Parts: sequence; structure tokens; C-alpha cells
Amino acid sequence: MNTSSSPISSPLGSPAPVTPGLSAGIQTPEPQPSRPASGPDRLEEISVVIPAMNEEASLAELHGRIVDVCAEQDVRVQIVFVDDGSTDKTWQKMVSLCGTASDQSHSTSALRLRRNFGKAAALSAGFSVARGSIVFTMDADLQDDPTEIPRFLEKIQGGLDVVSGWKQTRHDPWHKVLPSRVFNALVSSLTGVRLHDHNCGFKAYRREVLAEVDLYGERHRFIPVLASARGFRVGEIVVQHHARQHGVSKYGVSRLVKGFLDLLSIHLVTGYGRRPLHLIGTAGLLCFAVGSVGITYLSIKWVWSRMGEGEVLHLHSTAIFYYCILAVLLGAQCVLAGLLAELVISVAAARDRREMMNMSDAQTNSISNTDDHSRLLPNASGYSVSDWAGLGEPNHQSTSSRDVDSTGPIHDA
Repeated sequence: MNTSSSPISSPLGSPAPVTPGLSAGIQTPEPQPSRPASGPDRLEEISVVIPAMNEEASLAELHGRIVDVCAEQDVRVQIVFVDDGSTDKTWQKMVSLCGTASDQSHSTSALRLRRNFGKAAALSAGFSVARGSIVFTMDADLQDDPTEIPRFLEKIQGGLDVVSGWKQTRHDPWHKVLPSRVFNALVSSLTGVRLHDHNCGFKAYRREVLAEVDLYGERHRFIPVLASARGFRVGEIVVQHHARQHGVSKYGVSRLVKGFLDLLSIHLVTGYGRRPLHLIGTAGLLCFAVGSVGITYLSIKWVWSRMGEGEVLHLHSTAIFYYCILAVLLGAQCVLAGLLAELVISVAAARDRREMMNMSDAQTNSISNTDDHSRLLPNASGYSVSDWAGLGEPNHQSTSSRDVDSTGPIHDA
């Protein structure tokens, strides 16, 4: 496999704006040795976010492979582990890896969620502390091969904003492969984003993509779809897929139902998120038209039956008459619901514009008044983080929820 690739040449922007919020509910593990700051030169070129649940046996090997590949490519890397409610020693292993960097070529950070919130929540927490201009996601079970990272970078440098892996040859049981292929075909046909493997966890994103994508629930499978809806360029590459060496799969049959419901939600958001009246109103007008035509026909027939010969039509004894009335009422309610939805969208858009105008000054003041070592990163994930490591230790030896001003925002799920 060709792993030769030129290092990333695109310069990094300034650090992400810092807002308070993650501080509440955070407790630090054993104090880590503080690392000297060297200004913007400490910023990594890429970040690799790795959610994990009960994967203690594979973390050290995965960490070593990522560091070696990035060192060969002369690429600085920030590795972000997220413990999604593990019950084994996964967190202890993550903390031990946070102090292994011997130079400025890489750094390792770790976050621990209070309980198992799911992969989307873990990724969102990792994205909130990722500092690289390109952010990778990969699983912690060693089925994804870090030697593919240079090929992802080549695609990003070639002009793509999102690169998704395609596990063309999978080493999984058939009862996982077959439903996955059916699901991928359904997603591609319904959303128009033609990817062979939407479920693949090995992906690469430009940083600005993640800034515009809302991630919650089970949306991690649909980040390329959401990015495409925002106008970003999406592509894929074939990647190697290895058999699981440690642990067991965390996914069962229930993800099929969740995935289908999430697909309907994504189709609604990407297609009609800013124009709900076009969806609800169309259905309402259709029902209203069918009901109106039916009532008009029955009314004419009722009049005609009383002017001519034959059996007189009694509307109260005709079932279709009641169906037509129901269709008219349902159509009117759908149109009204669509108008209300449009009003909500309009008010929300105006509020967002005001917040964006006020955010710039607030972020500037926050950055200027915050020391690089003691800064607490924003909990953009919206999920409860209990411990963190390798993110730069505060000036105090420990920061607990009792030491934090209770008036600050608390992000608990």
C-alpha cells in the first residue's frame, strides 16, 4: 500500500474560541506534568478522535500505530480518546497514554463521560477539544488501520472536505454485513450522497465541517450527509478492515431500527429543515383537495338524486362522505401546522443572527482573559464529562464541581 504522502501544508487557524461551560461537573485525575507552551507552534496539524467502551486491550497498540504513521509522514497529531462509560480499565489506560509524548510531534488527551451516552455523544465530546485543522475519527478495536491516514490526507489536499472509508472487504459476521449494505443503499438513494459505507467509523473532516454539523442521538452515521447538505464536498476511499482482535462488538439488532428512524429524521432535516411548509403544506393541500373534490361530487349527486328518478342519496349513510370531511379537516390542520413551523424557523433564524453578532466580542474577551494552561475547554458536546486528562492542567492541583461557581452553565444530559 502506498503510504508516501507529503505533510499537510495548509496553515492552522487561530485556536477555537473558548467559552465557559465544561468546567461544571469536571474532576481531574492524577495531576499530569505541565508541558511548556510554545505559542501557536504547539497546535497540531491533525486530530484523531477515538471513542472507546471497554477497549483497554487495544488502546496502547492503536496509539503506537497512529504515532508511528504520523511520524513517518512528518505530521503533528493530537490523539483524543473518549471513554464512553467503560466498566473495565479503559480510562486508566487512556490516562497513562496521556503522558507518553517525548517531543512536540504528538500529544494525547482523554475525556471520560459519566455514563454510556453512545458513539455520537463521545464523538461530539472529542470534537469539542480537537484542535487540528483536519479531524479523523476511527474505532478503538484495531479494525481500522492507521496506515490509511496518509491516503485520507491526499484526498483532503485534493479538494474534498469529507473523506469516508469504504470497508470493501469486511471481516464481520454476515448478520452485520447484510443489514449494513441494505442500509447503505437506502441512505444513498434517499439522500443523494452516494457512499458505499455510511456506517464506516474511519473518516476525515476539515475542521470547518464539524463546526456546522449538529451531532446528537445517532447522527454520527450521517455526518457526510449533513455536510453535503451544507455544500461541502464528500468522497470516499477503500480502506483495509481487520478482524476484531480484542473484546466484543457493542452493536446489536436494535441499531437497525434506530438507524432507519434516524434516516427519516436526517431526510427531513436536510431536505426541509428551512422550509417545513413545503413538506407539511404539500401533504395538507393534497388532503384538502381530495376531500373537497369528494364533497363536491357527493353534493352534486345528492341534488341530482332529488331532481330525477331513482333512489334518493342520503349523505349520512354514505361512508365516503365522512372520509371526505376528515380529509378536509386534516388538510387544513397540516397547512396551519406548516405555517406555524415556518414562523418558528423565522424566529429562530433571527435569534441566531443576533447571537452570532454578540458572540464575537464575548469570545474575544474570553480568550484575552484566559491563560493557556488553565483554560477550561467548552463542553460543546452537551453531554456530561466527569474526568479529563492531557488537556493542559489548571494552576490548581484539582478542579472539582464543588470548586466551580454554581451559577455557571452546567451541561448534563
